[in-house]
Amino acid sequence: MSGPQCCENPPAASTGGEFGEVLQIASLNTYVTGNSDMKSAVVLVSDIYGYAAPKLRKLADKVASAGYYVVVPDLLHGDPVTPESILQDWLKNHAPEQAVGLVKPLIQALKEKGISKVGAAGFCWGAKVVVELAKDADVQVAALLHPSFVTLDDIKGVKVPIGILGAEIDQRSPPELIKEFEAALVAKPEVDCFVKIYPGVTHGWTVRYKDEDAAVVKLAEEAHQDLVDWFGKFI
Repeated sequence: MSGPQCCENPPAASTGGEFGEVLQIASLNTYVTGNSDMKSAVVLVSDIYGYAAPKLRKLADKVASAGYYVVVPDLLHGDPVTPESILQDWLKNHAPEQAVGLVKPLIQALKEKGISKVGAAGFCWGAKVVVELAKDADVQVAALLHPSFVTLDDIKGVKVPIGILGAEIDQRSPPELIKEFEAALVAKPEVDCFVKIYPGVTHGWTVRYKDEDAAVVKLAEEAHQDLVDWFGKFI
């Protein structure tokens, strides 16, 4: 499937403390947090561990506190990767390209609620979903965090401002590939970009860090703030 790094540090069960709730939007169970009266929304697209991962929801709450209505849809239909999953078989049922067709109605539903600007960020598996949205200009701004499955051709097709947050130690999107992404974006001056490689961290660090690893936690928090700042420029 996507290599062992995509499966490292699986999330623990939630211990509570979330600020949001689960609602159904466009037929998808969706974790929502923040003020629904806001005119700007952010869609967070999970990695293979799904929308219920506690650190992902904690990040959603953090982004919401910056002034956004944040939604985290269950694009895996209650079937995240588990220790029992056979990864290749799982991916056949959960190709990120298929998930794009689920997100678009959700974005439309947000706009029908009066939201005028939408950003999207994808993590690992979810980055492929978000880059497809960015190619179709379904969102006003995008971000990819330690992406999986994203190709150089994908990046060349992006039509909206895009941020790419990469890990120094990443088998899926190594720094060399991230730099190729950056070069392709710089060659398109009509598309604003933000590209950063965070030192000493591995694939998945922004939502699957270990709480006891202070150095990685600090870099995860730095990436979270960079993400909020990036969205703040456009929505």
